[in-house]
Order: sequence, then C-alpha cells, then structure tokens
Amino acid sequence: MQRVFIKKEQLDDVNNTIKITGQDVNHIKNVLRYEIGDKLEIVADEKVYLGEIIKILPEYIICKIEPVLENIQQRKIFLNIVQGLPKADKMELIIQKGVELGVSEITPLQLNRCIVKLDEKTENKKIERWQKIAKSAAEQSKRNIIPKVNNVYNIEKIFELLKDYDIVFVAYENEQKNTLKSEIEELKKLNKTDLKIAVIIGPEGGIEEKEIEKLVQKRCKKYFVRKKNIKNRNCVTGI
Repeated sequence: MQRVFIKKEQLDDVNNTIKITGQDVNHIKNVLRYEIGDKLEIVADEKVYLGEIIKILPEYIICKIEPVLENIQQRKIFLNIVQGLPKADKMELIIQKGVELGVSEITPLQLNRCIVKLDEKTENKKIERWQKIAKSAAEQSKRNIIPKVNNVYNIEKIFELLKDYDIVFVAYENEQKNTLKSEIEELKKLNKTDLKIAVIIGPEGGIEEKEIEKLVQKRCKKYFVRKKNIKNRNCVTGI
C-alpha cells in the first residue's frame, strides 16, 4: 500500500478527512492510477492513518480516514550521516539507502578533496532534488518521518551543527587504534536510552590530514574499519 506524507494542517478532524495536495496528486492519479475507493497509508505529524479516497480533483484528493494505524514513539538513536560530496550521482544513492536503513538526517559536507563544487544556485537545486529522493525512499521503506537533507556545510561550520551531539565518528583510513566495533561496545556501556550520533565520511579522495586534525581538536572519535575488499580511501563500505 502506498505511503504518503502530509502536513498536519491538511487534517480535517471535524469531517474526519485528509486533503492531499501538490505533486502527490499527480503521482497518485497518473502514476499509481488510484481511483475512488482505493486506500493509502497517510503519515501526518508522525502518525499513520489509513485513508480511503472519496474524491479526486485536478488540484487535490480527499481521503476519509480511519483510526490511527500506529502511534509513533520517538527514535532512541538520532543518526546524522555527514557525507563529503561524492562525484556524479553517488549522493543520490547514499541518501536513498541511508533513509531506507533508518538514518535521521543527512548533511552534505564540502571538503578539500571533494571534486564536486557547488555554487549557491546549483546547491539549492541539488538540495531540492536530494530532499525529494529522501521523501520517496521514506515512503518506499515505510518510514514515519522524512529525514531532512541539510544544506551543504564546510569543515568550519560543521562544528556548530554537531556541537550538541553525544558522539561524532570520523571514518579515517589511517586510524590504527579505534574501530567501529570497539566504539559501539563503548556506547553500549553508557546505557543511555537516547543518543545523538554523527558519522563523518569523506569523498572518494578521503579527508585531508589538516581536516582530521581540526576534527580531533573538537574531540571527534576516529575509526577505521579494516576490510580486505576496501581498495580506495573512502570508508563508506565499511559502515
């Protein structure tokens, strides 16, 4: 059953209906070819409703809603993937799979070894595109939230974003001591019911030593996952 995200104000508690607008209308009508009587899973304010289509118009679709299918509890782990801008359309795949696996947020990161350089106009278009991919992946994987894709940060500004995080991991190929497995075991010892974690991953060329030093100064943890099949300097496959 198709899952659709709407804003809370689209709920009509008096008439017990939901109004679907925007691009979802075209997708439901012309792509899925849903008709009156067909049902949708509709997510509003992190609650999932079962909606039956009762009216289809060019601008909107009205659904009669049944009781909430599930009450959503707050996620215990908030995970932000901070990804150094990769080449071509790799970021789209990273966002898609990240959302499907349950990440809470994705932050593009401009590093010195990033081949991709985005100006303001291009960045805005990319963020819009990436957010649509996150929405589609959230619907496909039955998520109850749409993870946010942040604007592009640089190494200086990222510290402001991550200052309130419980821990920040950095995937670094030259790390000889810390491993992901050992750090996860340490996290378990904290016995905390909620954690805010970020994982910083470099682009294809990896993260420069000077950038690593800045991250270490900010007390970011480093780890390197050793795998025989890792040939490049990017540790995405090891996470």
